[in-house]
Amino acid sequence: MRQLRSKRTVFFLIVCEGEIILIALGLIGVGFLAVPVRFQLTRAWFVIGVALLSSTSVHAQLPFYTDDADTTAKGKFHLELSNEHDWLQGSSFPGRRQNTTVLTLNYGLTERIELGVNAPFIKIFNDRSSLLGNPSGFGDTQFGVKIRLLEEREGSKVPAASVVFYVEAPTGPTRKQIGSGLVDYWLYGVLQKSLTKRTTGRLNGGVLFAGNSSTGLLGIRATRGQVFTGNGSLVRQFTPKLRLGTELFGAVTNNFELSRGQLVGQVGGGYALAENFELTFGVLGGRFSASPRLGFQVGFAYDFK
Repeated sequence: MRQLRSKRTVFFLIVCEGEIILIALGLIGVGFLAVPVRFQLTRAWFVIGVALLSSTSVHAQLPFYTDDADTTAKGKFHLELSNEHDWLQGSSFPGRRQNTTVLTLNYGLTERIELGVNAPFIKIFNDRSSLLGNPSGFGDTQFGVKIRLLEEREGSKVPAASVVFYVEAPTGPTRKQIGSGLVDYWLYGVLQKSLTKRTTGRLNGGVLFAGNSSTGLLGIRATRGQVFTGNGSLVRQFTPKLRLGTELFGAVTNNFELSRGQLVGQVGGGYALAENFELTFGVLGGRFSASPRLGFQVGFAYDFK
């Protein structure tokens, strides 16, 4: 595979409603800096990730929430960073908008087993009448494992399949509405099939056994019992560098109360700047109280050792 030999560092700057995300890609690694901006710049936070470049090919499902059946290669890391800005449903008032930056790090324990961790930084934009102001902070942290059960084989009708289990620790502050205050247990399955040489379909289905599916003001909150989740995506590789697709994902409580459910559609894709680095983008919109009315997402995926 081709190795990157550029001696320059490329910077990507994302500005979104009071927050700046700086991404740097250079000869020795990749890093990012996320800073909430104030008029006097008296408060700031940052997270920096650094890694050595590798010559592996990037694999990612960003910007889509529908997971793929692939696992990270044994002994290697996979990094994803996404930033999503959403306009909330009226039922979330006094909350009007939410910005969520999620860092995900995966590690290939074996050729078929992948370990993962992800954590969001959330900022909620409330109405001026809210006593909370515009709270921000790190949300709940997820720890997961993915096991690849089946591989797709050419000429076979059997799809690739994986099973994923996540535990979400209540690390976010509940008084700011950033964290849920609950421990979540989520199990779901993944099916993946190449419909043509360039088009891939993916389906996810699972159940949240305890806790809730909320991230800040988005997702199903304050529920007893199980939450059922389902996702589906269709992605086409239009050129060696450009892929575009669409997806539908949702969740419903075990009493099937749709008014408290989640149903979101998204169109988006990714553009590969290198074999191991891809920029991603998406536009989404949804119905019901647990979904955003409208949202935009940008991010990147990066493979390294």
